[in-house]
Amino acid sequence: MSLEDRLNLKNKVAFITGSTRGIGLAAARALARSGASVILNGAHNKDVLCRCAHEIQQEFGVECIGLLADAADAPAVRACYAGIFQRFGRLDILVNNAGIRRDASLGMASQQMIQEVFGANTLGSIYHLQEASLLMSRERSGSIINISSIAGRTGSEGQSVYAASKAALLGLTYAAAKELAPMNIRVNAIAPGFIRTEMTAALPEGRYAELLTSIKMGRIGEPDDVANAVLFFASDLSAYITGQVLGVDGAMLI
Repeated sequence: MSLEDRLNLKNKVAFITGSTRGIGLAAARALARSGASVILNGAHNKDVLCRCAHEIQQEFGVECIGLLADAADAPAVRACYAGIFQRFGRLDILVNNAGIRRDASLGMASQQMIQEVFGANTLGSIYHLQEASLLMSRERSGSIINISSIAGRTGSEGQSVYAASKAALLGLTYAAAKELAPMNIRVNAIAPGFIRTEMTAALPEGRYAELLTSIKMGRIGEPDDVANAVLFFASDLSAYITGQVLGVDGAMLI
């Protein structure tokens, strides 16, 4: 089988959570470019969601729809998968990307903040993985890609809650990979480093410069750098890979 064939996602259905901007949108575009039908997701803005879906459908000639749902809302997540089954009858790829970042020193992290971060980053990913694996088990195949963070692997000062929520995704990845392997459902994780997104653009100038100097490759990562890793895990190029964590960080962590 040629490289082009292994990257071909025609007749595959992909659901990318948190996909109206940044890494999620770049991942959706990469999968659509390879021929997958794409389901976008956002939590709040239906107009933006519909616009992104329309643009992807027009540019790549694939079916693309948007589903509005907060990842931390279990009934809303369940309804998404009922809609996916009704529309497509299957799901082949889940990119668990939806999440938020809230920075605070450990002693200043409020109960509300902790609940919000774990709700979006950890509980939401578990809800999606549960529902996706049930749908994938019908075909006895699938690829689930959890978007963690370098902070979840090494920790980060002032980000204890965020780092803990992303570290939990690694444990989820390892355990789910073992559980779902007999059904040929692969579960892997990506741990991005310093990536150019709206989140990082809001950093203070001094902190931005500090992080940039820690990257051995000398440049900030782009959403497409992460999207290329998503495509690898979604495609047959990684058909015998599961339970792994791939750092996309330009050598911030070695």
